Amino acid sequence: MMSNPHKLGVVVVGAHNLYPEDDEGSCSAFVELSFDGLRLRTTVKEKDLNPVWNESFYFNISESSHLDKLRLDAYVYHSVKPTYFKTKSFLGKIRIPGDSLSTYSDDIATDFLLEKRGIFSHVRGELTLKVYVTGPEPSNMSSSTPTAQEQLMTQGISNPATRNAEEAETRHTSHRLPNPSHHENQPRQRPGAPPFSIKDDTCGFALKETSPNLGGGQVVAGRFINGPKTASAYDLVERMDILYVKVVNARDLPSRGVTGSLNPFVEVKAGNYKGTTKHFEKQKNPVWNQVFAFSKERMQMRELEVLIKHKDPSQDDDIVGYVTFPLHVVPTIVPPESPLEPKWYPLEGQRVRRIKGEVMLAVWYGTQADTAFSEAWHSDAVPLHSSQSQIDSTVIRSKIYQAPRLWYVRVNIIEAQDLFVREDDNLPNAYVRLKMGNQDLRTKPVQDQNLNPIWNEEFLFVTTDDPFPDLVLSVEDRVGNKDTLIGSALIKLHDVQMRVDDRSIPSRWFNLEKSSVTDHPDDATNEVLLQESNSGDDTFSSRVHLRICIEGGYHVFDETAYYSSDFRPTAEQLRRPSIGVLELGILGVVGIQPIKPRDDRGTADTYCVAKYGDKWVRTRTIVDNLSPKYNEQYNWEVFDPATVLTVGVFDNSELLSEVHGDSNTNNSGNYYKHQKIGRVRIRISTLEVGRIYTHSYPLVALHPSGVKKMGELHLAIRFLCPSLLNRLYIYSQPLLPKMHYVSPISDMESDRLHFQAVNLVAAWLVQDELPLRKEVVRYMCDIDVHMFSLRRSKANFFRVMSTLSGLFALFKWFSEICMWKNPIMTVLVHVLFFMLVRFPQLIFPTIFIYLFLTGLWNFRFRPLYPPHISTGLSYAELAHPDELDEEFDSFPTTRRPDIVRMRYDRLRSVAGRIQTLAGDVAVYGERIQALLSWRDSLATALFVTFCFVAALVFYFTPIHVVVALAWLLIMMPPRFRRSWPSGPINFFRRLPAKADILL
Repeated sequence: MMSNPHKLGVVVVGAHNLYPEDDEGSCSAFVELSFDGLRLRTTVKEKDLNPVWNESFYFNISESSHLDKLRLDAYVYHSVKPTYFKTKSFLGKIRIPGDSLSTYSDDIATDFLLEKRGIFSHVRGELTLKVYVTGPEPSNMSSSTPTAQEQLMTQGISNPATRNAEEAETRHTSHRLPNPSHHENQPRQRPGAPPFSIKDDTCGFALKETSPNLGGGQVVAGRFINGPKTASAYDLVERMDILYVKVVNARDLPSRGVTGSLNPFVEVKAGNYKGTTKHFEKQKNPVWNQVFAFSKERMQMRELEVLIKHKDPSQDDDIVGYVTFPLHVVPTIVPPESPLEPKWYPLEGQRVRRIKGEVMLAVWYGTQADTAFSEAWHSDAVPLHSSQSQIDSTVIRSKIYQAPRLWYVRVNIIEAQDLFVREDDNLPNAYVRLKMGNQDLRTKPVQDQNLNPIWNEEFLFVTTDDPFPDLVLSVEDRVGNKDTLIGSALIKLHDVQMRVDDRSIPSRWFNLEKSSVTDHPDDATNEVLLQESNSGDDTFSSRVHLRICIEGGYHVFDETAYYSSDFRPTAEQLRRPSIGVLELGILGVVGIQPIKPRDDRGTADTYCVAKYGDKWVRTRTIVDNLSPKYNEQYNWEVFDPATVLTVGVFDNSELLSEVHGDSNTNNSGNYYKHQKIGRVRIRISTLEVGRIYTHSYPLVALHPSGVKKMGELHLAIRFLCPSLLNRLYIYSQPLLPKMHYVSPISDMESDRLHFQAVNLVAAWLVQDELPLRKEVVRYMCDIDVHMFSLRRSKANFFRVMSTLSGLFALFKWFSEICMWKNPIMTVLVHVLFFMLVRFPQLIFPTIFIYLFLTGLWNFRFRPLYPPHISTGLSYAELAHPDELDEEFDSFPTTRRPDIVRMRYDRLRSVAGRIQTLAGDVAVYGERIQALLSWRDSLATALFVTFCFVAALVFYFTPIHVVVALAWLLIMMPPRFRRSWPSGPINFFRRLPAKADILL
């Protein structure tokens, strides 16, 4: 008989950070492998928490077609000296199902998180294995062919059972991890490895835990193991030793050239790195007051040179004088020590030892905790190429922004009085137009014979308070397609009453002023020229009745409600105190995909932006580096744990424009947009208090060509909340301010206000000295979240089906019980039911104890990692190219008519199925209403009679008897059942619904 050519190969590479079992804080570990009834074990590594075996094992596969029914178990044990009780102690286990094994023998090793065997097991660490199947690929191995995926996506919404979220998340991997829905089973980075040396893993979009050496020490299992136990500034980032050079000013500099003029500037040279200040025209006592920062780990010189040069446009720059500093005598200043005061240093010449002139400098070693860090010119932010050495430091430095405080302005247009119209317009079709900034709203046209139209319409605007803008109100008359201005008024918002609750605001009459413009087209670019009345000739009796106020009791959303980082009302007096502090350390990014070309190669100039509440932060730009390290730490006050921190990575396009010789526009005249690389969202409520989360987050971007991993963002996060009572109190309070419930805003109105709020924030932040670009703000605030996407619609549909899967499974299980497919289980259910009927007081205790035990059981599967983007749940990997092209199409569309027609037909097909499903649900609800509506008089009479008889029966019969009889009727064995539907079901299906009267 020919032997089966298939074998399972397992290479036990090593283990990391195992739990110490002996008295010396170590362990003697070995691994035991079990597959298809065969057990093999490695050698014992004595006294090593990070053992390395590199031992290979092979298992015979008896039947390749049954591989999906087998699994590989790997147990890690601690070898105990022979005693009376035991010879080994459990350290952890992993399980790999057979249908997830790879057929490639050169597959890379994977780190698997060790699982517990029981609730009380002491387990930690990872086991690194390389698992593969030799020989031909087993026929049972699941593989998703592109044609099958294409068919699933082009057919619209398919069967959710064939494409659940767990399968989609693991379809791109060669090793399907045990229980892939739980984060604790995902591969993590080796704790002993450097924080940025990430190897390729089989789960390209997986979240990985790192163990970097931060300023507070090394982090293992969310705690510092060799550092301070309390939080401190800059303990969540790697310490950076930096050489700071502060150039203040110079005096009595010698003249240059025949004219005796001097255009001085300073050049600071630290080895191959150099930074320059701006130059001054004809100035012998210039003041620069600029700081330069050089990374100590990149310096390979013994002394620092500070040169003062003369800027000569006609020839090369001439050296005026210089000062040198031996690096071994430079002092080290660490906060909270006082900063080093600058001193005057005499200049030395190239030919003469001592020349005229002095320069005021300060040179010291510090860290990123130094106050000069954010304002300094950084050597690691500028490449060595001479063409890039003159980049303006203002466009690459870090910055903290404060977003404006946003308010709602409520305007109720009640009526107008004594409108003045032209003689040829006897019955005006009047409406009111309101304009505040770029927000333009108007009422419906109303005709009134007495020239006193009544509108009684209410509008909401979004505005900032620094300062409050003016509201321009104009009453216009629509005659055909032409609008004629009747009168206008300018309302100063700083004179408008402000309220923080729902109390009534008194109305006011505003006089309408004449305008020099009587006829104007309906165009936002045409401004109405308002004239203040200085004489009786300019005024007339028309006026408008308004109720206007500034709302301070609402929270103005500049983010999507679900991803919001703040829910506080605008008014300061209504805000609750903070409950804790969120600390974020932005370590760096690894493996960034090239964004733009430079010097015949791909590169990127990246920076990070983090937003929480009204505080925005921006790291410095690291130029020409695909694996930049930022090591910047920030913190925010937390007012509600149900909020989200957003961190985005962007490419600075302004540096690209400087290369092309234009700091603002490209060759076509358009502005260079900062390219988005990826975004990470972290919900505060998913973080344990006091735990330090050090992970690498995949930066996933969706392009018209498909989903793509743009890199990995390394973060260190810690949430500190000193009082548990404050957190419990917050959970008992409403999520939104009171006004959102007393006077709610409609969903359509909320979307419009959200769009206006984002535009106001973007317009505010772009005016800063270091502007935060509009496209960055819009991406961080997710302004396009409501745009249609067939991919996202499918994802949401299957999310709904996934949430209902438990209910469907319960109905399926109950139907099997009713059909007596498992007689033993049916008998046990009968016993439980009659026990609850006999003792009804046990019903609710039984339900709650079941939920209690379920929660305890799920504790072992609790997620250890913060949530991150799932490409499988988003259906990004399975999206059809045409669907992605449709998602990235502009609004309105720019595609050809035949493509638009095809997409429209596809949308109609998918929407038709959803429409049918919604109609079926509506029919069931309307049939329930029809029981008492007398639309079917006979059916309603039968139901009313049944209710009367049922009332008598329930009055004279004990309730437990009725319930028991109903239970026996439902649980009737199949042999006593009829194959056709029962009478009540037939009766219900005959009830009418409102579908009869639909057009």
